[in-house]
Amino acid sequence: MRWSDMDVYQHVNNVAFLGYFEMARVSLFFEHPTHDEKTGMRRGLVVHSHEITYKRSVVYDADPLDIDIWVSGIRAAAFTCHYEVFDHGQLAVTGSTVLVPFDFAINRPRRMTPEEKAWLQRWTDEPAG
Repeated sequence: MRWSDMDVYQHVNNVAFLGYFEMARVSLFFEHPTHDEKTGMRRGLVVHSHEITYKRSVVYDADPLDIDIWVSGIRAAAFTCHYEVFDHGQLAVTGSTVLVPFDFAINRPRRMTPEEKAWLQRWTDEPAG
């Protein structure tokens, strides 16, 4: 949490959680080691949509929040990241983000490679399809 995430009511502002979700995705997609760029999701992603459910308010604290992240719904050209945010062991926020692989060179969505799908499958508990 950052001091600037707190709002006038002394709790973390609702929009800050989108930033926390983004940090969890960056950690998953860019900080986990991969053999090469084809096996991770480094070729480009854009956000299609977000969904957030606030279970309880979070008060600013120097202790970090814990965020669980996993993947579901792996399709040809989209997948979903899910999040659970825990504050001192209590579930505070749940959410999801639909992500679309994107080719920035031609400014269009693209299909995932088989390697990307296999890499994403590591972060889901769904059977490979």
